[in-house]
Amino acid sequence: MTSLFRSEGEAPPLAERARPKRWEELVGLEAVVGPETPTGRALASDSLASTILWGPPGSGKTTLARIIERHSRRPFVGLSAVLSTLKEVREVMERARTRWRGEGIPTILFMDEIHRFNKAQQDAFLPYLEEGSVVLLGTTTENPSFHLTPALLSRCRVVTLAPLSEEHILAVLERVQKEDAILVERGRTVPEKVLQELARMAAGDARFALNALEALALQYPADSPMEPGEARAWLTSGRVLYDWGGEEHYNLISAYHKSIRNSDPDAALYWLFRMLEGGEEPLYLARRLVRAASEDVGTADPQALRRALDAKEAIDFLGMPEGALALAQATIYVAAAPKSNRVYLAQQAVAADLRKGHRYPVPMALRNAPTPLMEEAGYGQGYRYAHVEPEGIADLQCLPPQLARRRYYVPGEAGFEARIRQWMETWQERRKRAAARSPKGRP
Repeated sequence: MTSLFRSEGEAPPLAERARPKRWEELVGLEAVVGPETPTGRALASDSLASTILWGPPGSGKTTLARIIERHSRRPFVGLSAVLSTLKEVREVMERARTRWRGEGIPTILFMDEIHRFNKAQQDAFLPYLEEGSVVLLGTTTENPSFHLTPALLSRCRVVTLAPLSEEHILAVLERVQKEDAILVERGRTVPEKVLQELARMAAGDARFALNALEALALQYPADSPMEPGEARAWLTSGRVLYDWGGEEHYNLISAYHKSIRNSDPDAALYWLFRMLEGGEEPLYLARRLVRAASEDVGTADPQALRRALDAKEAIDFLGMPEGALALAQATIYVAAAPKSNRVYLAQQAVAADLRKGHRYPVPMALRNAPTPLMEEAGYGQGYRYAHVEPEGIADLQCLPPQLARRRYYVPGEAGFEARIRQWMETWQERRKRAAARSPKGRP
């Protein structure tokens, strides 16, 4: 049967040629598929149940699937959620059902990047898993809790694969450089200290490390010395473990924002440049900084928002890489500024009232009356202009009467909010005096 893994034509990349073909060749996965682990025992007895392999790129998910394909006695079909349609998947599962009913043998269906399927597509697996005609083997780089449906997860075991350690990746590089026929025949020997640098650069991704080794061995300029620094510069301008739309993207931006919130400029700068080095869009980072300035600094230092917006303008004006300095400057300012989430809490309090249905008409006194007809209808009646009032504030209820006692914004004591609190207390006293002077006599 045709496999997702098999290819024809010219020699495959080193990362493909170097894939382990037997369980004993696996490196760094002993804790997951070792002979004493539940998964290892299931694999050895060819009794693996439906499983989701969850791990970062290059951690061994596809390698495991390929070894299962080679050693299982059960039919094995490999598909990709990126390349396959639901119709194609259904056709495979219907053939599996026919085989199951006729021979009693289930089919292992390997589904690469299963998180790319939506809820309806994922639900298509359920009847086949229920009856046992299909054993699902899915891989994902994304958190299954967020990207797979509860119904599908309840029928599968999730096996988590961690990034490979530097030591494991170095061992792979050393073995492959000695054993791969193409590298031995045509390649330049990569020094041990450069292999060590590749293991560090890989950030747990064996595929990246092997691709880098192949590039250095076959393409690195013959007249250039191969030192770690030069090799790194030649391979990349700063490769980091970064995936645009995946979990790591959100992990990094989360680390950046939370470092700012925790008033740690050093950590915020580190995560900022991790993302910039990985090719993140600087204006996206500027927008997140603006959000942090409002959410986590707010009125404790109103200048923080201005600094974040200045960074955005500087990026627009200067472009990159020069604009990165302005983004770093603003990041330091916002991270070091006094913190308050009182603006955010005020927003949430208003939103909670609106969700509860507290939507009332605008009080007549606050309505504009541009026409005589609207004046006759009472629009604007009772409005008092604050600037001509003795206290500089009118005896005027600006919230709907049903919400008259609401206080959404309650300033704290951090930074500038202490002064805002004083201002609000002053206005409250003036409001009371204005009410006492009012003809209505309302306290």
